[in-house]
Amino acid sequence: MSRHVAVLMGGWSSEREVSLVSGAACAKALGEEGYRVSEIDVDRNLAGVLEELRPDVVFNALHGRWGEDGCVQGLLEILGLPYTHSGVRSSALAMHKPSALEIFRCLGIPCPEGRVVGIDEVNRRDPLPRPYVVKPVAEGSTCGVRIVRPGDNAPPIAADWPYEDDLLAECFIPGRELTVAVMDGGALGVTEIRPHGGFYDYEAKYTDGKADHFVPAPIHADVYAEAMRLAEQAHAALGCRGVSRADFRYDDTAGEPGRLYMLEVNTQPGMTPLSLVPEIAAYREIGFGALVRWMVEDAGCAR
Repeated sequence: MSRHVAVLMGGWSSEREVSLVSGAACAKALGEEGYRVSEIDVDRNLAGVLEELRPDVVFNALHGRWGEDGCVQGLLEILGLPYTHSGVRSSALAMHKPSALEIFRCLGIPCPEGRVVGIDEVNRRDPLPRPYVVKPVAEGSTCGVRIVRPGDNAPPIAADWPYEDDLLAECFIPGRELTVAVMDGGALGVTEIRPHGGFYDYEAKYTDGKADHFVPAPIHADVYAEAMRLAEQAHAALGCRGVSRADFRYDDTAGEPGRLYMLEVNTQPGMTPLSLVPEIAAYREIGFGALVRWMVEDAGCAR
């Protein structure tokens, strides 16, 4: 193979550091698979850099705003460069959580009850009965997520809140954290994540030893199958391409089988050494090199 692959990483979102790790891992693996690889730490001159390099394919390892929300995808469409992961519309829909949840609810996919609220409203009075969750409407990696519990006295949103003024308030779902990897429209498997303390926040996701992963998830067989089905349905409903990851809460507090709740779909899931999609792929005997090679060969423009 002599195809030239440009790996986009870094950028300037709140997930920059994670993206750098994902991109470096993917670039290394692609080089080992025989591709000619150029690593690009993305800045505002990305179009000029790509015009000069003229790669055959772009591997988009960006996470968060501008890289995962349809912006870079639109640029790559304009440049006519095939790229990995989902296209403009599906990326934008998945990144904007209220829009994706509205689609899921229309299809009967169970989701937590919630609504979009402003910072002033949340800090003035509870928008939902406690406990509830507040999160940015368009961020990833659990950035900005807060659980507001009975007895909390501090305002849910601090004065130095770095995200936009609108946020999503949702009912807190007790139980377990599950995730499903989808590849080429088919679910690969279900993982249960058990953080060692608190909830599955940014630190637990990206710090070794902060959470345990169980693949396959030790849950009721019917729930396992249902999680796979719902992940495939959500992937298709958003028009996703390539690899995606669907995140769920599983309320089994009254015993199994319990009830699943779809939280979100990630159109560009992490590809770090601690990431969930490579782990699930490995469970299905798809090595990391084979995974990223498939993603490059699946790359394209809008279709």
